[in-house]
Amino acid sequence: MSRDFVDLSDAGGSVLAAMIDDAIDRKAARKDWPKGKPDADAPLAGHVLAMIFEKNSTRTRVSFDMAMRQLGGSALILESGSTQLGRGETVADTARVLSRMVDAIMIRTDDHAKIEELARHADVPVINGLTDLSHPCQIVADLLTIVESGFSLPGLQLAWLGDGNNVVNSLIEAAGLMKFTVRIGGPLGYEPDAGFVERARAAGGEVIFTQDPVEAVRGAQVVVTDTWVSMGQVGGDVHVAAMQPYQVNPALMSAAAEDAMFLHCLPAHRGEEVTDDVIDGPQSAAWDEAENRIHAQKSVLLWALGKL
Repeated sequence: MSRDFVDLSDAGGSVLAAMIDDAIDRKAARKDWPKGKPDADAPLAGHVLAMIFEKNSTRTRVSFDMAMRQLGGSALILESGSTQLGRGETVADTARVLSRMVDAIMIRTDDHAKIEELARHADVPVINGLTDLSHPCQIVADLLTIVESGFSLPGLQLAWLGDGNNVVNSLIEAAGLMKFTVRIGGPLGYEPDAGFVERARAAGGEVIFTQDPVEAVRGAQVVVTDTWVSMGQVGGDVHVAAMQPYQVNPALMSAAAEDAMFLHCLPAHRGEEVTDDVIDGPQSAAWDEAENRIHAQKSVLLWALGKL
């Protein structure tokens, strides 16, 4: 059975927990192996993933490619400017054609409606590599990083500093599925999507808003931020000015729990949303988080293709 992974709720809490367990096991089994060596069971041997990029990418591009290699499969990179999709072919027609040629499709795009349309018309799994609304694959890697660092997800206290963007939308969705708290520190007018907040609260997650950055991080076990201005977002100077009080620096981290960890999905604008001494410091797990994109996406791919 194949399944789409457009948002975290497509999988659900129990599946997310299974993905994390699978990723931990597969990561451990590869210790000291060459990066390109397939896993011992090579569960996706003969499978091909089409990767459509309408937004620039480093971690998503490399991690999905390496995930397929490690699972025994292969990946094709399709840039929007070099495909017929970029020249006016409909999303539906692209979905129909690719479904005849590959085993799964990952897309990194702007409009969330585009991936929803792709999923409606494709006969193979469609995976969200990022949209302006959500970034579920990133959050699977974040949850994996949190768990392997010794924290439990139910009851977790997580703080988010900055813009209410696609990453925090998916973190909020995860809070509802895994039953933890997200405290959001940011200015008025930059809140995350209200629908994600409503659904997370209804599912048992706790979402708290504050304009006080210290209150947001007080006692938090995990402190998370992202760039203040997302790709393609207009009004950058205004955003940056509004976000200045929410920079994650040593003084702000000192208000979090003593063993708190820092996460950032990258790329980082050093000196804006985070200072060098935090992202490069002992509390930062940003590099583990980046590596874990590979291991998390392997589990996403396995679930989407009915092998997990």
